[in-house]
Amino acid sequence: MNPLLFNLSALAALVPAALLPYLRGRQAGEDVRGAAFWAVLAAAAAGALAWTWAIHAAGWRTGIGPSLWITISLSLVLFMIVAAASAAFARLICLFAPYTVLLGLIATVWAQVPGRPAPATAAAAWLNLHIAVSVLTYALITLAAVAALGVVLQERALKARRPARLTALLPSVSEGESLQVRLLTASAVVLGLGLATGMVIEVLDHGVILEFNHKVLLSILSFAVIVGLLLVHRVTGLAGRRAARYLLIAYLLLTLGYPGVKFVTDVIIA
Repeated sequence: MNPLLFNLSALAALVPAALLPYLRGRQAGEDVRGAAFWAVLAAAAAGALAWTWAIHAAGWRTGIGPSLWITISLSLVLFMIVAAASAAFARLICLFAPYTVLLGLIATVWAQVPGRPAPATAAAAWLNLHIAVSVLTYALITLAAVAALGVVLQERALKARRPARLTALLPSVSEGESLQVRLLTASAVVLGLGLATGMVIEVLDHGVILEFNHKVLLSILSFAVIVGLLLVHRVTGLAGRRAARYLLIAYLLLTLGYPGVKFVTDVIIA
């Protein structure tokens, strides 16, 4: 299949999941996990995974497009897994699915931008693990940030006493807070593992524990913000919009460290 057509097909497969919550009327607290829910998510994940596999079939690619598509694919798979266990989380499809379409559009626009070659390393196995852990971290924090956004929107509607159609689709504030804390905890564990594998690679390649650069610094800051938020939440009970804002700051930092670096290196200074 023509690569452009394949790319556009994968992008189109994301759209039904983004539209479904808004095409069907839902009551507050209703379980959205019907046949249509799983069908549109399965189609979106299948399209994204197929295109991601095609992109990387000849070897790992480091451009913005390939990096975002693998993030979309893994985020969709994780969303389905968590949604299967949590009806409240499944309601976040109304925020998550449109976000995947946005990422897919960005990836498609920059699909032809060449990436830089994968770095040469004496620790290839560790590098593969580090890449996998990094992508998993980004996908987990994406889900946590979506839960946090849901909390912000719900609190704003409650404060204004004007519930909107969107807030009727979302989980309650308490459910959203619980979801974001659990996802943050998982993100902290995986991000810590990512930092550890990065240190192993640096030791094997350069004989130093850390070689500080913008990406490493932003990843460490992200880890510190996430762990700090979890500690404050546990000790003081900090919740609601403030916690959500801190989470979104952590997500922004990691965004700058992952696709943001791709944008700078592959587009601005290419």
